[in-house]
Amino acid sequence: MRIAIEGCAHGELEKIYNTIESIEKHENYKIDLLICCGDFQATRNLEDLQTMAVPKKYQDICTFYKYYSGEKIAPVLTIFIGGNHEASNYLQELPYGGWVAPKIYYLGYAGVVRVNGIRIAGISGIYKGYDYYRGHHEFSPYDESTRKSVYHTRQLEVFRLRQLSDDIDVFISHDWPRGIHNYGNHEQLVRFKPHFREDIEQDQLGSPPLGELLNSLQPTYWFAAHLHCKFAALVPHEDTGKVTKFLALDKCLPKRRFLQVLELESDCPDDGDLVFEYDLEWLTILHITNHLVHVKNSSNYMPGPNGSGRYNFTPTDEEKEHVRNKLDCDLKIPDNFCRTVEPYNIQKNLDVSMDFEQPKSQINPQTMSFCDRLGIDDPLSLAMVMNGHELSHSRSFDDSLNDSSVLMDSSEQLDCSVNSSQCSPLKRISLLSMLPKPRADDSNPDELDIDGEKPVRTEVIDSSGKVESGPADDEERQPDITPPVKKFKRRNQSIYNAADEDE
Repeated sequence: MRIAIEGCAHGELEKIYNTIESIEKHENYKIDLLICCGDFQATRNLEDLQTMAVPKKYQDICTFYKYYSGEKIAPVLTIFIGGNHEASNYLQELPYGGWVAPKIYYLGYAGVVRVNGIRIAGISGIYKGYDYYRGHHEFSPYDESTRKSVYHTRQLEVFRLRQLSDDIDVFISHDWPRGIHNYGNHEQLVRFKPHFREDIEQDQLGSPPLGELLNSLQPTYWFAAHLHCKFAALVPHEDTGKVTKFLALDKCLPKRRFLQVLELESDCPDDGDLVFEYDLEWLTILHITNHLVHVKNSSNYMPGPNGSGRYNFTPTDEEKEHVRNKLDCDLKIPDNFCRTVEPYNIQKNLDVSMDFEQPKSQINPQTMSFCDRLGIDDPLSLAMVMNGHELSHSRSFDDSLNDSSVLMDSSEQLDCSVNSSQCSPLKRISLLSMLPKPRADDSNPDELDIDGEKPVRTEVIDSSGKVESGPADDEERQPDITPPVKKFKRRNQSIYNAADEDE
C-alpha cells in the first residue's frame, strides 16, 4: 500500500492533490492514502477563518471549502491531525475524530485507526507547558487567549496514548519529539534553520511529552511538520531492538520538500477497496478513561503509581470484548459525514475585506453518535455546560442526510444557563467527569520560544508516566463545584498575548 505523507498543508488541498496526481502519472502507480501532519486549515467559510490564530493578513480561505461543499471530491482517502493554524471551532466539534469532508478524516485530539490493517496513531496540537495539564475548557467564540490555548496539547491525550500496547506502524504529530535532532544531521538542520541552534544546544527543540511517547510507543514510522523543513532521523530503541524512522516535512510551497511517498505491507482486500476501521484497543482506552476527562481551566494530573486508584489503563481482553460488543462487533468507521454550516461561496462572498464574527460552538452529530455508542462524554459539551452556555446542535445542510431522528435543528437547543435549576436531557453529560479536584502551582513561564509563546523548560513526565515537576499555573486555585457556576477569573493574562504567527 502506497502512502503519501504531507507536512504542513496550510489549506492548499488542491495543490497537494495535484502533486499526488502528477506523481501517480510520472511513476505509473496509484497512491492509496494521504496523511497530513497538521496546519490543515479546514476552514469551511469566512466565519471559521476568524477562529484561526493568525493575523488578518494571513487569513486566506484557501481551497478546503471546495471539498467540504462537494464542489470537489478528494481523490484519495486523507487522514490528518491538527496543528497550531486551524479552524479550531470545527475541529473541536470532533474531539474523538470524524469526517470533515467526504474522504477527509480528522483523528481528533488524539486517535488510532487502521487502514488495511496498518495501524496509524496521532496527536494534534503543539506543546506549551503552561497549558499542558489544563482541561479542554475552550469553545468558540474564543478570546485572544483561548484562540491559542485551544490547540495546545493536553496531558490527557498523551496519557491515553501511553496505554497502548500493540505495535504502531505510523505515528503522526505536528510537533517534533524532544531530542529528535540527536538522531539525524543536526548540523545540516542548523544550516537551513540557523535560529534553531540555541534550542538544539540547550536540548529544548521539540515537545517533551512527544519525546516520552517516542520512547514508549516505539512506532515503526513517525512523521511530523511544524518547523517548515525536511529532517530525517533513525531512533534506535535498545531495550527492544526496534528502530523508529522519523521524518519531518516542509509546508506546501514551490521548491519545498513537503511530500514523501512510502510503501507499506498491508492487508489488501480482494476488491481493492480500503478497509478503514477504528482501533479496538484505543476505543477501549477512551471508554475506561472517560472519568479522567477534565474541562476546567485549571491543572489536573493523571493517576500515577503512588496514588490509591488504578493508574494502568492498558485494556484487558475482557474490557476490549466489552467495548467490541457495545459496537455490535463492527469496527468499520461509518461514512456519516454531513454538512452542518453553509460553505464559502465565492459569488456570495466577493468582499473578503468585510468583518466576520466567530461562530458559536456547535455539537456535531458525528460526535453525538460516537459518544452514545461508546458510552463516553463529549468534552466540548461538558465545557459549555460547566460555563453555563446552551448547547446548540448542528443541523444538516444536506437534504439527503437531514434525518430528524439523528440530527437536531439549531432551534432545538438545550438550555443549561447558569440560572437554570435543571438542564434539559443530554446524552452522556456526566458531571463526575469534572473530578478530581485540581491542583495549582505558583510558578510562571518567563521567556518566549520560537512560536512567540512562553514555554516551561522542565520535563513533564518520566518514562513511567509519573509527574516529575508541575507546570506553571497562573490561575487561582479553584474548589470543586457543580453547575451552576460562575466564569473562572484569569490572572497574568499578558503571558498569553504574545504573537503566534507563521513564517
